Amino acid sequence: MQAQRSPAMVGGGGGGAATAPAPVGMPSQAPLPVRRRCEGTAMGAITLDLRPGLHVGPFTLGMPISDAFAQIEHQPNIYDVVHVKYFDEEPLKSDFVISFPDHGFHLRFDPWSQRLRLIEIYDVKRLQLRYATSLIGGPSTLATFAAVYAIFGPTFPGIYDNERGIYTLFYPGLSFAFPIPSQYTNLFTNGEVAEADLPLEFPDGTTPVTCRVSIYDSSTDSKVGVGSLMNKAAVPALPAGSLYMEEVHAKLGEELWFTTGGQNIPFGASPQDVWTELGRPCGIHQKQVDQMVIHSASDPRPRTTLCGDYFYNYFSRGIDILFDGQTHRIKKFVLHTNFPGHSDFNSYKKCNFVIYDAEAEGTYQPGNVSKNCITPRTKWEQVKEILGDCGRAAIQTQGSMNNPFGSTFVYGYQNIAFEVMKNGYIATVTLFQS
Repeated sequence: MQAQRSPAMVGGGGGGAATAPAPVGMPSQAPLPVRRRCEGTAMGAITLDLRPGLHVGPFTLGMPISDAFAQIEHQPNIYDVVHVKYFDEEPLKSDFVISFPDHGFHLRFDPWSQRLRLIEIYDVKRLQLRYATSLIGGPSTLATFAAVYAIFGPTFPGIYDNERGIYTLFYPGLSFAFPIPSQYTNLFTNGEVAEADLPLEFPDGTTPVTCRVSIYDSSTDSKVGVGSLMNKAAVPALPAGSLYMEEVHAKLGEELWFTTGGQNIPFGASPQDVWTELGRPCGIHQKQVDQMVIHSASDPRPRTTLCGDYFYNYFSRGIDILFDGQTHRIKKFVLHTNFPGHSDFNSYKKCNFVIYDAEAEGTYQPGNVSKNCITPRTKWEQVKEILGDCGRAAIQTQGSMNNPFGSTFVYGYQNIAFEVMKNGYIATVTLFQS
């Protein structure tokens, strides 16, 4: 079943009455003002620029979901009613969808890479598109077959879906779906329109009107449309040298290794070492209280004692690095999966980690992931098969007002701790030296 969040974006997105709690090491944000307009009371259709195979308005194919939320927050008066939909029980099995019900379109993100793979306009009367100097759609400009053909020009015959009664016309990175009345299905044969008989006009003089527009990457030459054709939309390739979804290999108790840049950051490294390897952090925040001290028999400090430790936050890499306030050496790494349904969703980009035991050999290669490695795909039951049972979990909660998604569970092993959501997926991994 899909969860739906409206009007607030989840996690760091903000935008409604409830504000998600801040990520580890990040100070709480001030509550955002409540937006008063109700869904369905839009001030009128908006106009967005269309670039087939590239973007609609500010939403570019291949962009990370966090960048899409940033665009939404940048224009709150336009994108003020937003739904976030995902498969709560199995978030990697279905797209993450950001939907704009007042504007009749939504964005589909690949659930693994969390990058935009498909833009769908499902109510063409609610959104007007500008292609070069021409306008199409919206309440005043019907997106008829004749209008589409006049603006975008000749193309090859499309595909007719007999089951749905939909004819889809394709251009590079762009498709238009038209409903065909049952009395005219005889115009179509063998799944394709008969040669030279594009449905520009029906025998009664009418012309079909677009019911759906799809914008997708055209580099694979796939035909993307309604039904099963929707699944053919692929995420565009990342630019050469991109650090997004870079594999981060972690040897328990030893170090992190970044496969694209080749940086090694061991436990005990200094802030200067980290700046040299990863560059300036996105944020630096003091850790006011070590809440887990009470569970440590080796640390006699009271729970309320200010610990002096501090975080380097690399939100764009999905990583926090904790330094000891006395020695100024790394004592912990926190890796974030950025799954929806967690309070930190959209505060970090996803960390594509690969974790294996320090005694493992031959695994320092990108893409070299054995069955005994732990990645963001690994569910809690699989972790227990790899590492064994660790006993009872500590419950982590921030209250229903601060976190509408409920408690998470923290399980500890030697050199590693997992924060696990109720659906069994890992929310964060904390690496340390026992």
